[in-house]
Amino acid sequence: MNRQTFTSRLRERPFLFDGAMGTLLHSRGISMETSFDGINLTQPAIVADIHRAYINAGADIIETNSFGANRYKLVEYGLQHQVRQINRAAVNIARRVIGSAFREVWLAGSVGPLGVRLAPLGRVSLAEAAEAFNEQIEALLAEGVDLLVLETMSDLHEMETAVTVARQFAPELPIITQMTFTRDDRTLLGHAPSVVAERLAALDVDAIGVNCSGGPAQVLRLLRIMHQIAPDKLLAAAPNAGWPEQTERGRVLYPATPDYFWQYTHALVEAGAVLVGGCCGTNEAHIAAMRHALDHPLPSPIPLPDVQIVTQAEEKTAVLDPPTQLAQNLGNGRYVVTVEMSPPKGIGTQRLIEGAHMLKEAGANLLNLADSPLARLRMSAWAAAHLVQKSVGLETVLHFPTRGRNLLRIQGDLLAAYAMGIRNLFVTMGDPTQIGDYPEAMDSYDIVPTGLIHLIKQQFNSGRDKAGNAIDQPTNFMVGCALSLTPADPEREMKLLRRKIRNGADFALTQPVFDPVAAKQFVDLYGATYEEKMLPIIVGIKPLYNGRNAEFLHHEVPGMSIPKLLRQRMATATDPQQEGVAIAQEILEAVRPFTQGVYLMPAFGRYDLVANVMDGLRGK
Repeated sequence: MNRQTFTSRLRERPFLFDGAMGTLLHSRGISMETSFDGINLTQPAIVADIHRAYINAGADIIETNSFGANRYKLVEYGLQHQVRQINRAAVNIARRVIGSAFREVWLAGSVGPLGVRLAPLGRVSLAEAAEAFNEQIEALLAEGVDLLVLETMSDLHEMETAVTVARQFAPELPIITQMTFTRDDRTLLGHAPSVVAERLAALDVDAIGVNCSGGPAQVLRLLRIMHQIAPDKLLAAAPNAGWPEQTERGRVLYPATPDYFWQYTHALVEAGAVLVGGCCGTNEAHIAAMRHALDHPLPSPIPLPDVQIVTQAEEKTAVLDPPTQLAQNLGNGRYVVTVEMSPPKGIGTQRLIEGAHMLKEAGANLLNLADSPLARLRMSAWAAAHLVQKSVGLETVLHFPTRGRNLLRIQGDLLAAYAMGIRNLFVTMGDPTQIGDYPEAMDSYDIVPTGLIHLIKQQFNSGRDKAGNAIDQPTNFMVGCALSLTPADPEREMKLLRRKIRNGADFALTQPVFDPVAAKQFVDLYGATYEEKMLPIIVGIKPLYNGRNAEFLHHEVPGMSIPKLLRQRMATATDPQQEGVAIAQEILEAVRPFTQGVYLMPAFGRYDLVANVMDGLRGK
């Protein structure tokens, strides 16, 4: 079917999609721990039965059971190498059912989100996303679908990538794009329906709309806004059966009944929808009710209230807070001396504060507060940093891991940190929970360090949150990134560093350096490769504790490489702690000419040893 035929048929009358696939698979005994897409290969008869039920209920269009049939989602089930087989089976099953329907039914190839975050919020590049969409869409088209439905996406970049790939394969095939929204009428990444409508309308697609989200009432509201923004675009709507509720026994229930869908079908069509159907929680009874509504239109239009399109608030003029002392030090060439401190394991803060006082007296002009190092339970780093700043009078650098935080919490934590006067951040991924006190704890994340650097520097520091909404005043965070000066793969490390710099990183804190010659070579290589100056480097120095500590770090800690000569020195030293201090001072002396500061990491909380290292800086 070509695009012209598709659009002309839809302008004659509304067409009806099918309903949920996953809901019905689960109701037929398929476990939620099973790949619903993989069922195409193992139990095709169940999939065929669901297609048949929707056709019998009156659906004009059924979708292939391929919503999650991409390499990223299938890897969870070990099926990532069967993308083509699963998608081709999905088309063949549906085609066989349509062949026995004895009426016209269109087949739509279903393509859902990849299930991973795309750069800059995640680690999957747009090129890698395109490869995944390419693999799935090519398989669907090879078996002969009538149209494509790109659905349930919350990232506009992901949708645009999918459309680009689809158009390369099928310039004349109809494409429908549908985004999903949260309860606040925004996508998970914060885009308002007006923005979504503008972006989708600019794509080379045949219909735009909303699916999943909440129930019919919300989808109707969103659809009307999209119709106002893009009045010339055909619209599609496929709501969930309301917001899901979970019972005490773990069952997920959807409250919206078929009769409720019958009522809203009239309203959706009145609002401009030419494609309607159901999503999560709907079944053949919902589709039958919608079929009845389409076949028996109401004699008079349903009165619909006016919709108001909310635009961004007007810009507020605000004076930026002055730069942090760290920013001033890096700007005027004062060598930064900072020490990593871990928050207490309980509520007592006396040792933390006393240690901070001692380090200040020894010469530290900054202190780093780690956040749950090694995934061990400790006091909030926010509270510890605030207490140190208030009691000791030194600025802190707050370690800000992305792991274990969603976008909402990340942004709330940023606002809280800034309000408490914590304005230097070290953005990092954080330690995985499986190595810590609670290995079963959530270990997911919505954003990777490069994306968080971008969020802070390009949005929060400009007075905007991730969704583009104005905050009461711009922040003025100073943001650091992680760096290895002696990486196993220098090319990869340089590329990653450049991305961090382009996203706004102000300085880098490095992993411990034990080979100053190799560190200098890396700095020189970066400059020669990109013909640009590297950002300020605050070099990591870790005094070795004894021979056994040196061997452990070298052999068991990723990213640590300690030359054999240094390990031999530690093994034969009469006073290993003082030998570790001496080695640290030698390394610091060697790296100081090409660094802008030192980041001292004490072994086993021995702040006295790093104070001894700082003695070598006096008078320099």
